[in-house]
Amino acid sequence: MMIVFKILLWGFIAVFLLGFPRRVLSTHYADRIHSPEEARSMPTAIVFGAGLRRDGRPTTVLADRVSTAVTLYQQGKVKTLLMSGSSNASGYDEAAAMLEFAISLGVPQEDILVDSEGDRTYLTCARAKNIYGVERALLVTQRYHLPRALILCDALSIESEGIAADLRPYSAQTIWSVREVGATYRALWEAGRLKTAQVWDQILKKDHL
Repeated sequence: MMIVFKILLWGFIAVFLLGFPRRVLSTHYADRIHSPEEARSMPTAIVFGAGLRRDGRPTTVLADRVSTAVTLYQQGKVKTLLMSGSSNASGYDEAAAMLEFAISLGVPQEDILVDSEGDRTYLTCARAKNIYGVERALLVTQRYHLPRALILCDALSIESEGIAADLRPYSAQTIWSVREVGATYRALWEAGRLKTAQVWDQILKKDHL
């Protein structure tokens, strides 16, 4: 019984330590995650990809993200939507499907930016800043994903607020929670790398002057 107890204890400690950064991040950003109704105005809404069905239509999760962004646009809280997702040579293109869906919901095409190279959360945020010139944005995705997106945007000096696109219960919620443990570690590493690069850049500029 003592061996079993020790195994269970160490298992509990391991799970706690693995999930600790995610809990800290979620607590830290809790006051910057809002419903669409609570959102303040920003120039752009960044919408993160979340997969397509076999027929090329957005998954339920992705459709909810796009629908939430369209609501923000129709309420006048954003002027531009940036659709960002993965694509490949076989014709799979999340951002294009997001564009088509947003247009079907009444958003003019000229108010939608399309980034088909947003393969990861970090790339979506980095390309929003470096390619599309986004300085201030509402981040539109499900609540579980927002702390990770927010810390990356902070590291990239994008002023941002998170908008939860949870329009219904999702069957994959438990799987997402497990996946976020590892993804959070990666986001923290990427954010730390960005901040370190910024510090060195400031040091080099100061020495040059």
